[in-house]
Amino acid sequence: MEWFEAIILGIVQGLTEFLPVSSSGHLVIGREILGVEESGDLVFEVAVHAATVLSTIVVFRHQIWNLLKGLFRFKYNDETDYILKICVSMIPVFIIGVFFKSFVEGLFESLFVVGVALLMTAFLLFLSDMASNPRRQAPVSGREYRNGISYWQALAVGIGQAFAVIPGLSRSGTTISVGLICGVKREVMAQFSFLMVLVPILGEAFLQVVGGEMSGSTIGALPIVLGFVSAFLSGLFACNVMIALVKKARLTWFALYCAVVSLLIFIFG
Repeated sequence: MEWFEAIILGIVQGLTEFLPVSSSGHLVIGREILGVEESGDLVFEVAVHAATVLSTIVVFRHQIWNLLKGLFRFKYNDETDYILKICVSMIPVFIIGVFFKSFVEGLFESLFVVGVALLMTAFLLFLSDMASNPRRQAPVSGREYRNGISYWQALAVGIGQAFAVIPGLSRSGTTISVGLICGVKREVMAQFSFLMVLVPILGEAFLQVVGGEMSGSTIGALPIVLGFVSAFLSGLFACNVMIALVKKARLTWFALYCAVVSLLIFIFG
């Protein structure tokens, strides 16, 4: 991988990580367009994902700090409740990471898988827009959950995140869609979706470093660093944009985009 290819792929990752169009799928497409050969590992992917997680931490630094302060009060409060629900959401992706890691890595070699998964992303985004449309929603008669999300909703969103390890199935798009379909409000999902990914991605990056996979990668250090920096900077921009879009805009336009890209893959891929 050349240095300029790493920068381009980093920008692609940063912009698409938070938009519901699948960053991993666009990385595969970007590799195909640039002619970048598969490295046989996911070191670059993990590095640029870690960069966008870092940009998430910067954007949500005040909320994260408040959660940590609440946690160390050593009593069950709103902050503890929120963190526990994030932990529940991480269970499904933890199972996938432990038992199906090799299978998931193999999916990154198939452009056809990306096309099918993008089509699934389009369907989920369209369905979630229908479910969250105030005109189509039934009057709220049930209880209001603490922090706007229940434990079962957090688990459902976590299951969505576990399936989103498939390249082309957008993580943010899937988690936000599942949350909206389950009845979580848009403003709640805008934050929960981005915070729930922090530990899994950073944990994977940590394991890569501790396990020596970074040093054993066929990709040089310079492309990884350049990819990380470009993904971080573009991620800062995209994160702020997506927060505003989830709260106010319709996701159907992203569904249309994913469907068009999927169709192009099937035609030209």
